[in-house]
Amino acid sequence: VIAERASEQAVAIDKFGAGLGVTVQADEIAGVPVHRVKPVADGDQVAGALFVYLHGGAYVFGGGDAGAREAALITAMSGIESVSIDYRMPPDHPHPAAVDDVEAVYRELLEHLPAGTVAMGGTSAGGGLTMAALHRFKAVGLPMPSALYLGTPWADLTKTSDTLYTMEGVDRVLGTYDGILEAAALLYAGDTPLTDPLVSPVYGDFEGFPPAYLVTGTRDMLLSDTARVAQKIRVAGSDVELIVFEGLSHAEYAFVGDSPEMRQAYEGLSEFLLQHVARSAP
Repeated sequence: VIAERASEQAVAIDKFGAGLGVTVQADEIAGVPVHRVKPVADGDQVAGALFVYLHGGAYVFGGGDAGAREAALITAMSGIESVSIDYRMPPDHPHPAAVDDVEAVYRELLEHLPAGTVAMGGTSAGGGLTMAALHRFKAVGLPMPSALYLGTPWADLTKTSDTLYTMEGVDRVLGTYDGILEAAALLYAGDTPLTDPLVSPVYGDFEGFPPAYLVTGTRDMLLSDTARVAQKIRVAGSDVELIVFEGLSHAEYAFVGDSPEMRQAYEGLSEFLLQHVARSAP
């Protein structure tokens, strides 16, 4: 299934980026493959800020060039350069490989940029992995990034959240937890319990988390995951901006092109990032 999805999701990332007015360049940071996304026009770039992007795909799909697609959207809308991390995934690399890769890239980036100039995030599993990485950063004493983007994050890999039940068969993207989602969760976790905060970050401590921008929809099976995360971050003392679109299934704002929801989601994210991300001196 992973191989089949990879062939179906092949993206001509250069052409996609050019259509958005950005360049996408393959690179490597700390031995981890990444894509660097930059605005073509210098005047469109927010100098001295960086967005670290983690792709979605149930923790097992969506790697390679396809993983940089949303990063290109974010950079095009915000003017902030992105680094999209092509983290290792199962079946060859279960947890904690993905968290290890994010930590390695983040450590190297911090050798050149203050943490206050860096934001981080992604959609679905990308949002979940973002929070897991921050739990790791706290544990090892790394400074937090300045802001988070958590697009309908898969924050609990167990079948616990309310809308996994109430939106089953209603969410036209995910459909059901039983089957591929459950198999992906187990494959990703490997020998680690699904309730470990580095696998299901909603079970972790959110004290000290930066401000977060969250997006979901009323037909999204991960609506409850998103709500649980928003409340945890808010209770821990950080600012939260929660956007809920009427009638949207899981992450449709990210791939239904030219829709009002896509425009509003990324315009709002751009404003949020520009408000919270500092800019280093040129």
